[in-house]
Order: sequence, then C-alpha cells, then structure tokens
Amino acid sequence: MPNKPVALLDLKAQYAHIREEVTEAITRICDGQTFVLGEPVATFERQIAEYSQVKHAVGCASGSDAILLALKAFGVGKGDAVLTVPYSFFATAGYIVHSGAEPVFCDIEPSSFNMDPANVEEALDRHAGKIKAILPVHLYGQCADMDPILEIAKSRGIPVIEDAAQSIGAEYKGRRAGSIGEAACFSFYPGKNLGAFGDAGMVTTPDDAAAHTLRAIRVHGGHTRYVHDTVGWNSRLDALQAAVLSVKLRYLDQWTEARQRNADLYRQLLRDCPQVRTPNVESHSTRHVHNQFVIRAENRDALKQALTEQQIGCEIYYPIPLHLQTCFAYLGYRAGDFPVSEQAAAETLAIPVHPELADADIEHVAARIRAFYMAR
Repeated sequence: MPNKPVALLDLKAQYAHIREEVTEAITRICDGQTFVLGEPVATFERQIAEYSQVKHAVGCASGSDAILLALKAFGVGKGDAVLTVPYSFFATAGYIVHSGAEPVFCDIEPSSFNMDPANVEEALDRHAGKIKAILPVHLYGQCADMDPILEIAKSRGIPVIEDAAQSIGAEYKGRRAGSIGEAACFSFYPGKNLGAFGDAGMVTTPDDAAAHTLRAIRVHGGHTRYVHDTVGWNSRLDALQAAVLSVKLRYLDQWTEARQRNADLYRQLLRDCPQVRTPNVESHSTRHVHNQFVIRAENRDALKQALTEQQIGCEIYYPIPLHLQTCFAYLGYRAGDFPVSEQAAAETLAIPVHPELADADIEHVAARIRAFYMAR
C-alpha cells in the first residue's frame, strides 16, 4: 500500500474555497481603519448569539480568556473552587487558577469523554460550600449530559458555565451548546470548526446582568472610557478576526455536515477492527459536530508512530490528565484518582475528520489502521 499524505487538518484547502470573500472582508476593515471591537465585532456577536440560540454573545481575545471572563462575571475568585474534569485542554483548569479559584476534578464518562453526572454530587459534597461554579466540557464536539448536572447545580445555587470551545453548533436534546448553562465559553482558535486567523473567543449568556459585566471586564472594567467600575482585563476581539469569522460562519453548517459524513464513514470502515473503538454519539446528543474524531486504540503509541511514518496526521488529545500535571501537584491528586480520564489519556488518538477530506482519504486512513493490527 503506497504512502498517501493525509493531513490531520487542512486549513489551506479550506481557505482556497473562501479566499475571495475573506479578502474582501479584510479589505473593508483595512479601509475603515477600525481594528478593535466596533461594528464588525458587534455584528459577529449578534450572529453567534442567534446561531447559538442565546440572548447575548460577548467577544474576547481567546477561548482561554472566555473562561476567565465568564468565571469572574459570576463572582468566582480567591478562596473559591470550580468543579471541572481532568480530561480536557489545559486552559480549562489553568484559567480557573487565573480567576483566583482552585480547580476541583471529577471523572468523565468512558463513552463520551465528558463529565459524568454521577460523580458531580459526590465532588460537591467533598468540597461542601467551596465550589462556586461547575465547568463541564463539551469535548470533541459533543455536549456533556447537561440536565442532571443542571439539576444538581440548581439545587445548590451554583452556576453552570459550559466550556464549549470545541463544540460550536453541537446540540443537547435540541438545545445548542452555549445556550444551556448560565454562560458558555467558545474558542475560535484556527484549528476549531469555526476558526479565526489567530486567537479569538466568545462568551454567551442568557443573563442580562452577566452580559453587562462581561462587556466591562473585557475592556479594563469600565463601560465608559477612563471610568472603571472594577479591575478588568484587556481582552477585546479584533475586528479583523470578527470579519473573517463572519465569512466562515456562512459555511459552518456545510462543514459540520461534511465532518459528520466523514465520521460515519470511519465507523463503517472500522467496525470490524476489534482493536479500535470509534467515538460514541450519546442518546442525548442530537448534533455531534466532530471537532475531532478520537478513537480508542490498542497499542496506541505504536499505532501513532506507524501512521506518522506513513504521513497520516494524528494527535494525542490529551496525553497527561490535568490532575497529574506538574503545575497542579499542589492540589494533592495522585495517579488512580480519576481512572476513566487516565485510561482515556493512555488509549485515545485523533485521526483526520476535517471537511476537506475525500472519501478516498478516509478509506486510506482506515486501511492503514486495519493493516497495522493485521501485521501484529
């Protein structure tokens, strides 16, 4: 079988289809010379609010900043704790720390890689009175099981803030990611389903007061220039990024459908490969947007090396769970504390699922995976 390069992500191919529209949008910003916030950002905020079926959307500098701003808008600070999962990108816990709070972890579901509602109440009891927010992650493009999490949180008066960085357009029982909790955090990092030409982020919320606060703290804490109600941050969304994202948003549903087709084809092609488990679509997930297609694989590291040598893009998300990161040693967690997350970190591998793939590309990747196991 000859080598055939297949990229994990192909932004150049994506750009080739929309180059003219993007160039026109960027030129309009350059001609107008309004580069920070302004009408392009306001327009994009309205578009995201409508797309995510929520009242407010507030742009910021990155998805990481979105977590920080959302936590601060709901009063999280020094001495508090925030409940989240140890199997996620570093920013989920890192920006809890930047808010002044302490991350508290509970384990994930093995089938979805998302927060296991069965573990939430025990974690809240263990840290009684300290946890001031719950931050479930909609990982890899699929919403966490939110209703039981929301029910527990409501009974204790704790806000739920969605980490929806990988899941724009995903749906939980027909509700869009970003509209389910008290707030939600989106990333438009270039590799996301809706990616900017650099860093960009967004916080969505149905809460008028939270939106008012968010709009202040992203610009140093004031609604009026040189008048500061609180100490905020410089976390403004660039007009250039907003213009690019507005163009890309027109294509997002089309790209999502392509990701879903690609995922379905993988499932067909790998169903008779017992060493591989393809990602599950949960019954509550009425729209999985497949930011990544993450398999569980026997001999994962050897498979990754073989695919890399054959020029097939693949990546491990995430090799070290957050509770075992050196910087969080002070929290006192040890190996074995969250076995489902630790197993996921040891077994999972992302393979190409981006919209620009041809069926032949997916067939080639699946054939290479099957051949790897047949040869062992």
